[in-house]
Amino acid sequence: MKKEPCFVSFEQIGTPTLGYISIAEVEDNIPFKVKRVYWTYFTPNHVERGNHGHIALEQVIIAVSGVINFKFENVQGEIFNFVLDEPSKGVYIPPGYWREMKFSHNAVLLCMASLKYDEADYIRDYDEFKSGDFLKNK
Repeated sequence: MKKEPCFVSFEQIGTPTLGYISIAEVEDNIPFKVKRVYWTYFTPNHVERGNHGHIALEQVIIAVSGVINFKFENVQGEIFNFVLDEPSKGVYIPPGYWREMKFSHNAVLLCMASLKYDEADYIRDYDEFKSGDFLKNK
């Protein structure tokens, strides 16, 4: 089965008067064992983040606040665009996708990752990514 970026839904429990809670659970809406969680915040809205790909890392990302625009590209040149604008939805990112992200001024990104940080898993050069050489070692 071909894996590609897709939306992930999180149940929204609560009411407008009391507030809400959403839940992420491994094997329910997180398709991997979570090894690392991180968040980014105070990203200026004129800064583009990402600009890298991963060899093996899987991620589910949620915008817990604000709006985050994503552009993903695979080595064949297929483009996938996503907008996260509510905390009850996320985006699943499989390995092998270049990513670019733009944040609203108040955006907070929460990421659940399948691996601990490993610089060797990153592809930081776009031309190297587009060559697809990293796929030969999978």
